[in-house]
Amino acid sequence: MSNARFPGIMLTLVASLALVACGKEEQKAPAAPPAPAAKPEITVSLGHVAPLTGALAHLGQDNENAARMAIDDLNSRKLEIGGAVVTFKLVNEDDAGDPEQAAKVAAKLVGEKVNGVIGHLSSGTTLAASTVYAEAGIPQVTGSATNPGFTQQGFRTTFRTLANDVQQAKALAEFTRQRGARTVEVIDDQTLAGQGQAEEYRKAVAALGIKVVASASVSADSTDFRPALVKLKAKQPDIVLFAGMDVQAATFLQQLRAAKLKTRFLTPDGACTPEFVRLAGEVAEGQFCSLPGQPLETTPQGTDFKARYAARYGQDVQLYAPYVYDAVMVLADAMQRANSVDAEKYLAELPKTRHPGVSATIEFDEHGDLKDGAVSVFEVKEGKLAHVATFGASAPAETPAAPAASGAAVEAK
Repeated sequence: MSNARFPGIMLTLVASLALVACGKEEQKAPAAPPAPAAKPEITVSLGHVAPLTGALAHLGQDNENAARMAIDDLNSRKLEIGGAVVTFKLVNEDDAGDPEQAAKVAAKLVGEKVNGVIGHLSSGTTLAASTVYAEAGIPQVTGSATNPGFTQQGFRTTFRTLANDVQQAKALAEFTRQRGARTVEVIDDQTLAGQGQAEEYRKAVAALGIKVVASASVSADSTDFRPALVKLKAKQPDIVLFAGMDVQAATFLQQLRAAKLKTRFLTPDGACTPEFVRLAGEVAEGQFCSLPGQPLETTPQGTDFKARYAARYGQDVQLYAPYVYDAVMVLADAMQRANSVDAEKYLAELPKTRHPGVSATIEFDEHGDLKDGAVSVFEVKEGKLAHVATFGASAPAETPAAPAASGAAVEAK
């Protein structure tokens, strides 16, 4: 071998060794894989409407409280719908219990392109707004309006998470029969809800052979019931049913007892509240009222819901909060099953709902009413509403994963 070629061979060898070394170095420290792309995020707006001013503001606030609890519980789950992480947002509006204002609020929510609506609280406001939502194709689920007319308009957008007036009237009529009453008087507050409940109760008791000896109407803001009491005194019925809201019902009962009338008092859900018991005072003892559904203590999620509500808001549930909470969850459930937050797409899933809610297992009939809605009757005992009997469907049999605890922060039905 020539000495002249030796340096060239050595250079080639050194270069080869360097390449091998570099190759080994690269194998020891491969490049990090690229970070996965972040999932898209979307905001789903749900409208909620109730009277937040006026005589029924305490019930409207009760509804809003429940809606906010449901929104917070949903957001704690970080749901994914259609491949995106969803944040739910509550768009809260006040209709002041006025049907005309309700229609205006509905148009506003449609203009804001909400994905769905919970409400309204009263039957009059709910019906007034329903046409607006139906024309826009926006699902509307009420957790408080009980008039049957809401779901009998032929709209595919109307749903209800509590028993309606027909279901409630049948339960109250059966309770009236069981109490041995043979005669009743019926008084309503001239609202759509009150008149509807009074009419359905009259039909239901008549079907059981109980005689309606008198009927009367008073305006929803009346505080003087002497004309109605004169008629009642003349007939001396076994039971008087007052179809109105809690503040007025308490005043009526006080005047009934001041007139020395011993007729038993019965009232549907609008007056079956702690506020009625508080305002009526000692004359409320032994009187009866009804609520849709079973007592929360008897449902799988009810006790937890009551405790979380009280811890968050520093007060007990007033009336419709459980049904409003369920209404929010029903909308979210339909979106998940449709894998879409688009109203047109998830609307098709709502009639197929079978959701184990706080108040009941929510299933809808062909009209959008709660299927086989239960109704419970309560008696006022020692200043509390004590459960007497439940008529209708049984409690929900299934319980979903427990939601994360959410921290503190009318016209009639």
